[in-house]
Amino acid sequence: MPYNRNRMLAFLLNFIPGLGHLYWGKRGRGIFYPMFFFGGLLSGVLLSIASNDGFFFMLAGVLALILWGISMIDLFVVMLREPASIHSPYGDIHDPMQPISGAGRESEKFYTILLSFVPGLGHFQLGLMQRGLSFLIAFFGLITMMFFATGITHEDGFLLFLGLLPIIWLYSMFDAVQLVHRKQAGEPLLDRTLFDEWENGRIEGRRSKVLATLLSAFPGAGQMYLGLQKRGLQMMVLFMASFYIIDVLRLSLFLFLIPIIWFYCFFDGLQQTSRYGILPMEDQPLIEIRGNHQHWLGWVLIALGVYYVGMELIVPVLDNYFPWFRFDYLIHQYLRPFFVSLILIGGGLKLLWKPKRRDVFWEDGEI
Repeated sequence: MPYNRNRMLAFLLNFIPGLGHLYWGKRGRGIFYPMFFFGGLLSGVLLSIASNDGFFFMLAGVLALILWGISMIDLFVVMLREPASIHSPYGDIHDPMQPISGAGRESEKFYTILLSFVPGLGHFQLGLMQRGLSFLIAFFGLITMMFFATGITHEDGFLLFLGLLPIIWLYSMFDAVQLVHRKQAGEPLLDRTLFDEWENGRIEGRRSKVLATLLSAFPGAGQMYLGLQKRGLQMMVLFMASFYIIDVLRLSLFLFLIPIIWFYCFFDGLQQTSRYGILPMEDQPLIEIRGNHQHWLGWVLIALGVYYVGMELIVPVLDNYFPWFRFDYLIHQYLRPFFVSLILIGGGLKLLWKPKRRDVFWEDGEI
């Protein structure tokens, strides 16, 4: 079936080496890259097991990473040289329902996002030189200054500021995507640096989108800065409470929830920031704490309070008077896992037994 091949889809598929080439119609490359990538990793694992030495696995991992980079570069070269439409003996085949201008818009979006992997280059693609330069200087300038300060003072604490790099990188990517969408919608683009935008918002009495983005790195702070107090407070409580509950109850199995909550809160902050000043802002909380939700929240808070008082006050006293019972050990090893398992199983059964909603229609049309 004839169709137009999507450059962005090919790029995303090629994160598994070879799939992007297969999608683009390059079967030889599509077989070569995954065969040597996964075959090399498997050989490294087998050699490491046989020799009881992790060197072969590390070497295979480095070579696989190099092969992955070559595969991505090779795909870029192929896509730049060839058009996105499928070839036939009768010429290039295009979907008649898809206008030719659509392919140009898709190509512009693809190249902007691709170049944005280096902060600022996507803005250069859109002709926003000052804005792109501010992102480029902020990203690489921060790296240079932190390593310079560390080398001069011999204090490794300065390297903690490198944690700002992912925030700058994500904001630059998100900003470039928003701008290319606005350009394709026919809106004019102003080439302003981040500092000009910050100063312009301060003069007009508006909140700074740059500061809101930076604050979004801490879950809920960006939303609260934009005036979304309920939503931001719930996100902040959810993030901090997850740390407390997992630590207190020793639920290390659920540590994967922490980055999921962080990414959700961060990207929600980016979306709210992009809407600020353009669309009406609504302080919609994650959970409406009323009715049944308020009832359950009250019981959870009471249970946590009782647990905390018991573990901090009652159990130490009992251990002093009855050391042979070892209450603290018994609670940690047996009682706490039992109650956690009971809560998880009970919650799962409640979800499974929850009756499905069925709409009953009467003969007169009423529900």
